[in-house]
Amino acid sequence: MKTPALELINVTKRIGNKEIIKGLQFTIDKGEVFGFIGPNGAGKTTTIRMIVGLMSLTEGDIRIHGKSIKTNYKEAVREIGAIVENPELYPYMTGWQNLKHFARMIPGITDERIKEIISLVKMEKAIHEKVKRYSLGMRQRLGIAQALLHNPSILILDEPTNGLDPAGIREIREYIRALAKEENVAIIISSHLLAEIEQMCDRIGIIKNGELITTQSVHDTEDEEQSEAEQIFLFDIKPAKKAQEILESEFDAEIDHKDGILTIKTSRKKVPEMVKTLVKHDMDIYQVATSKSTLEDKFFDLIGENIIE
Repeated sequence: MKTPALELINVTKRIGNKEIIKGLQFTIDKGEVFGFIGPNGAGKTTTIRMIVGLMSLTEGDIRIHGKSIKTNYKEAVREIGAIVENPELYPYMTGWQNLKHFARMIPGITDERIKEIISLVKMEKAIHEKVKRYSLGMRQRLGIAQALLHNPSILILDEPTNGLDPAGIREIREYIRALAKEENVAIIISSHLLAEIEQMCDRIGIIKNGELITTQSVHDTEDEEQSEAEQIFLFDIKPAKKAQEILESEFDAEIDHKDGILTIKTSRKKVPEMVKTLVKHDMDIYQVATSKSTLEDKFFDLIGENIIE
């Protein structure tokens, strides 16, 4: 059985009489990019602080690559690399000098390992320039390099694209995806930029009031369960009004008609039969598409409109 990179087991945190984290339970695998999202005050930062050992658990356990944060703290935290917002770097030193400085704090990190990480973050050209000349995107990449020096199983990034321009955001997004795939590192991203989370992550966990509401795949999969579930389909068809009458008479489905497009709420497995029926009636079908809801749509559906707490 494969050991998860990270496992939260009934994690609870109480401060005084207030329970601020309530029985969190989920796993993250190596090579997976996991988005951790929720409204302000939902418990994201508290959870991350417990994962990295900066805050104690009241109940439950956190296992990092099978090692308990409670009973085997030193071994567990060695598996973690983390950046919270902008990485702490020395601007008057070069990128190489920064990495050498941090490497001295951790036994066993060689110059060869530093060079390997520099290559991984694609900073060979800039590594001997002073950090004060770096763009925000380059500083983020150097910060990630710093967090990866000791070869962790898990990389935690809190707001990794904070303050970056669109080009910098894209650069970090592509780098994070490549890092998970090539280095098989589990990456946890906490961010308020839902559109970026959607493009970077494989799965998301949504937390509200200290409780995990859901974990789900960002990208829909065409499995048997999805085939049974009702979705929204868009039919570009002519004549649309007649097509609506035909489908309503033969299928149990919610159908709306606007601007020549039928919006049909039905299960995926019924769509081929609907198309066959329309063809039999000489309907002109130009397109059938699934209406995709964004991560932002899902977030507001689950959290509600008033997300600032």
